[in-house]
Amino acid sequence: MNAIIQVRELAKSYLVRERRGFFSFQNRRVHALTGVSFEVQQGEFFGLLGRNGAGKTTLLKCLTTLISPSSGSARVNGFDVGAQAAQVRASLGCMLAGERGLYWKLTGRENLAYFAALHGLRGARQRRAIERVSARLGLEEHLDRAVETYSSGQRMKVAVARALVHEAPILVLDEPTNALDVHAARDLRLLLAELCREGRTVLFSSHVLSEAEQLCDRVAIVDRGKIVAIDTPARLAGDQQQLGVLRLRGQFSERGVQAVRELPLVRRVRLDTSERGTVLSIASDNVQAAAGPVISALVALGSTVEDVELSAAKLEQAFLELTIEPDSSFEQRANASRLES
Repeated sequence: MNAIIQVRELAKSYLVRERRGFFSFQNRRVHALTGVSFEVQQGEFFGLLGRNGAGKTTLLKCLTTLISPSSGSARVNGFDVGAQAAQVRASLGCMLAGERGLYWKLTGRENLAYFAALHGLRGARQRRAIERVSARLGLEEHLDRAVETYSSGQRMKVAVARALVHEAPILVLDEPTNALDVHAARDLRLLLAELCREGRTVLFSSHVLSEAEQLCDRVAIVDRGKIVAIDTPARLAGDQQQLGVLRLRGQFSERGVQAVRELPLVRRVRLDTSERGTVLSIASDNVQAAAGPVISALVALGSTVEDVELSAAKLEQAFLELTIEPDSSFEQRANASRLES
């Protein structure tokens, strides 16, 4: 197999302006990527995994020429992302902004026609391409309605169709199943796997670890702008076979989380916030034995536990082990969970 994507010591930093007083601001340099190196083979299904703010989206934007790296190099389909940006873009089918990358006042068909034309497809070739991709995604009955009338799942399907319409050899997808219902997400996963079997290369990011475990030939775990592990899902999971994951949803006090971190059965703790609330994820060598002491410690110190789930997802265990910072403070982890790359 040949490497169709080659990344060498890629770095990206930028200045952000922070308020330091009512009329006072200070610039701070943020290092979104620091020395990232990896290769993706032709025909490979390659996943990027990482929590919010890890650098996944920044990496995808560098590879698709949307932003320029600060240093390092990357080649896509043999073309340099800096010196040969036009050829790189012609080699890619991208879905990075999801439904936000569509023109909502246009119909689905008009959107696909516009983006197909940007890639040189016109006339009968364009019509055949739109019919083909619409049939594969089940969009035929929605194509002639304005995108603003679509459900979020329908808009996401059109965004994926946009990436597929010109039959690029490489697909770059940022959380493609986001906003899809269970059936639509399953159908899209089957389609992506089929495209990969046909010879396309797929590079995608996801927060759904079971999805990556099911689809990916290899995955790279990204944390704080670096790749901390890269291998097949089975090998990454095999390194953590002894771990279990306890996931608690509720409201957690700083003292309670600190007490949990000090329990002898607890190896790692991670705090995440989302639209569904606050989730405390705990990796343990004996998760069933740890559940009782963990809940007791939290409740005794002012926390409220609303839901409890035991997980045996091996890739999730590896992800927790590789991305949790055991010595970081409760406040730092809470703030980090709110940052997005």
